[in-house]
Amino acid sequence: MTRLQSTLLATTLLVLSANASAASELNLYSSRHYDTDERLYSDFEAATGITINRIEGDADELIARMQAEGANSPADILLTVDTSRLERAKQAGVLQAVDSATLEERVPANLRDADNQWFGFSQRARIIFFDKVELPNPPQTYADLAKPEYKGKICTRSSTSTYNQTLLASIVTHAGEAAAKEWAAGIVANMARDPQGGDTDQLRAVVSGECDIAVSNTYYFARAIRTDVKGLSAGREMIGWIFPDQEGNGAHVNLSGGGVAANAPNRDNAVKFLEYLTSDQAQQYFSAGNDEYPTVKGVALSPAIESLGSFKADEVSLSEVAANLPVAQRIFNEVGWK
Repeated sequence: MTRLQSTLLATTLLVLSANASAASELNLYSSRHYDTDERLYSDFEAATGITINRIEGDADELIARMQAEGANSPADILLTVDTSRLERAKQAGVLQAVDSATLEERVPANLRDADNQWFGFSQRARIIFFDKVELPNPPQTYADLAKPEYKGKICTRSSTSTYNQTLLASIVTHAGEAAAKEWAAGIVANMARDPQGGDTDQLRAVVSGECDIAVSNTYYFARAIRTDVKGLSAGREMIGWIFPDQEGNGAHVNLSGGGVAANAPNRDNAVKFLEYLTSDQAQQYFSAGNDEYPTVKGVALSPAIESLGSFKADEVSLSEVAANLPVAQRIFNEVGWK
């Protein structure tokens, strides 16, 4: 046994010992870092009497930890962000299939794993934002972003961004590898600067005039509507937005979601928690608290998200998209998308 495995096993035993007296509990491993999620947890505890014990951290670190803990892992649930990380957890063998009529009824088939190992509980549309003054004719589709007329105008994140990985994998799924590679090369040619920072940084770059186009998830901009985001909120009136591909496949969405851990000691409680996340109440928290789109149809949106307008979402199976993630990463490397 390695030193890391010994340390993790010791930690596991301490957690199990400390909670041995708990009548009913749930051990949650989460890479969601939003304070607004506190209401999700407290309401579940109040409704069920199940105590949630949380371990929070980077998604890849949590997945590696679960692998190292093996059969001794106290993890019941893994919550994380984006299809790519959910699929990474599945491929790492740290999730298990769940047979739940509630989950299958509430979560649309394209927003969950084909083997029911992970489920999406909230969505973010990855769309085009632009300077309304400098760009009177903005791109209307993802394909448009690669046109030569937008050379030197685009700001986006690096190829290590899970959001960009899933977007490119969706293009591979729809159009094939060759077309996806041509598109990625076009984006690289049109970049105003080397990829850097997060989505908020791309939006700030539009405000500052560093670029005219940014690719970002909707909730970053909606947050700047709802609260004061330095370097963005004061200038957001100059920014317009396009939900791409409305005459075609629809705008790409990525997920925040989770699954039951492969060695969950409290499996029944874990399934209850996942089912709770599909309730109207929990779905409203996702939207009101973090400006995300619910996965359950008919749930009310936050005012900030609603102000962006309605749109047609791409209904491609994200389980199929996940299968093309390795291809997407290879394309990024080949075209020099840093």
